[in-house]
Amino acid sequence: MELTPKVKFLGMTFDVTLMIGSVVSALIVMLIVFLLTRRLSVRPEGRQNVMEYIIDFVSGITGTMLEKKESAKYLSFALTTFLFILVANLLGVIVMVTSTVNGPIPSLGITTAGLKMADNSVSWFKSPTSDINVTVAMAGAIFLYSHFAGIAKSPRGYLQHYVKPFWWMLPIHLIDEVSKPATHALRLWANIFAGEVLITILREGAFYFTGVPLFAWMGFSVFVGCIQAYIFTVLAMVYIAQKVGEE
Repeated sequence: MELTPKVKFLGMTFDVTLMIGSVVSALIVMLIVFLLTRRLSVRPEGRQNVMEYIIDFVSGITGTMLEKKESAKYLSFALTTFLFILVANLLGVIVMVTSTVNGPIPSLGITTAGLKMADNSVSWFKSPTSDINVTVAMAGAIFLYSHFAGIAKSPRGYLQHYVKPFWWMLPIHLIDEVSKPATHALRLWANIFAGEVLITILREGAFYFTGVPLFAWMGFSVFVGCIQAYIFTVLAMVYIAQKVGEE
């Protein structure tokens, strides 16, 4: 069992490890974008070329799902989503911080029973996307946003979608809508969580001294993190396009 410090505020519980990871991910994204967009010129080179390549890549995702005018509206949303999840996925591959705590810390929700189950180990820093609460929150936000966008564009068309092509397909459409955020969140979480678990095992096990399996898996985890950021962004745009697309 993994133990993380938590604080309570206004009757709600906040995971300190996830807050640190999320803030660090956001700051890294802001820093990357800032460094890549300094001193823009009409003749792009160096860092500007990298940023334009990223924008073109994400623009290809939105352009595939939506008409040109509509895709331009969601480019910044898709770009932010892709960069944040990409950085968040890779944080745990680069560094995971855990420490041994010998006694309970009530102010951080660290109890004697929790320390016993976690072998006195407390996690302070990891990929925020390796926690299902984060992926559920992101998938849920995209789910709600896609529905609001569809209602705002055409309330009648939005409602008619649930009874097409036949009225008796309404229950099937409702089941489909509920399953979207669930699969959206679980896919990302399961891949990143499993990768970090194996990295932890290799670091603490006998394979640590050989190094080869650990670095091989870390390289594969980087690949998986990139792929999952792409898939999550694509699915987000697919769900939005289903609600606001002309067809």
